[in-house]
Amino acid sequence: ENHAALVCFSEEEKYQLRKFVNKSYLLDKRAHHQVYYSLIDILLAYCYETRVTEGEKNVESAWNIRKLSPTLCWFETWTNVHEILVSFGRRVLCYPLYRHFKLVMKAYRDTIMILQLGKSAVLKCLLDVHKIFQENDPAYILNDLYISDYCVWIQKAKSKKLAALAEALKEESLTKAQLGLDLEELEAAALLVQEEETALKAAHSMSRQQTPSSNPEASDSEESDSTTSSETEGSDSEQGELTGSESETADPLPGSSPEGRSALLIVAGGVCRNTATETSDGSPGKPPASSQALRGCRPLIEELGEHLNSTVQVSEPEDSAAGSHSTMQGRVDWQTPS
Repeated sequence: ENHAALVCFSEEEKYQLRKFVNKSYLLDKRAHHQVYYSLIDILLAYCYETRVTEGEKNVESAWNIRKLSPTLCWFETWTNVHEILVSFGRRVLCYPLYRHFKLVMKAYRDTIMILQLGKSAVLKCLLDVHKIFQENDPAYILNDLYISDYCVWIQKAKSKKLAALAEALKEESLTKAQLGLDLEELEAAALLVQEEETALKAAHSMSRQQTPSSNPEASDSEESDSTTSSETEGSDSEQGELTGSESETADPLPGSSPEGRSALLIVAGGVCRNTATETSDGSPGKPPASSQALRGCRPLIEELGEHLNSTVQVSEPEDSAAGSHSTMQGRVDWQTPS
């Protein structure tokens, strides 16, 4: 009686109860047993659906309940409680989206608790199933065949019968081996595969640790050294190119004298003469100290004056005896000062 006081019906459920037609059912002893066993079957399917969806119904709720209950999907009749548990466990592990043996045991315990709460709790569960089936197109026929009659019949059932049914269900036990699906062998094989994968991962990690890893600091220092050397070589090559171009630019007037030549250097404030000379064989020669002391940087006008004061030589040809005419050949040699 205390448990029955915990169960209360909403206005919608009361309205739903008022729509049922009051009936009397004449059942023999064998039919009574089948009705009680089928009630366990329907409650197991409903408890699984409530566990999976946490009370929030969805479009698959009607399919789950009628698929997990052999009474609703195949009009099955039972002779003992153990058959019901085995059939329900096999269906849970085959049909729905979430398949686990622990879900079977959870639904089994929830059904025992509902039966212990009395016929008010059972009626509330049946009304919920009736509502779910009523909103589904093919499942509403099951309301006419089973659920509506169960809602009327359970109100006249005896509470002692439901308590005895709960005790009978509580005394039964269900194991994985009893389902006949080789669950224990499959789980043992899965554990072996998992252990092998774990061992392979551990060996792979150990091999990685044993392999000498390159020092990032050393690699960074090597990269910096190589970068510095390449930059140094590039600056040297650029300096050499600039020096060569300066030498080519600073020597625009090469001398025709075989003794040597001097180069003109462009400096700030005028053109200076390079004091270094080259000998006839191309090797650089050292200018005398006096010339280095006396000759420094001169303006461009003085250099041009020296070139204008260079010697002009006139020579006569040897074949002047022919008497035809005389030819004067002049040659102007520009000589750079030594």
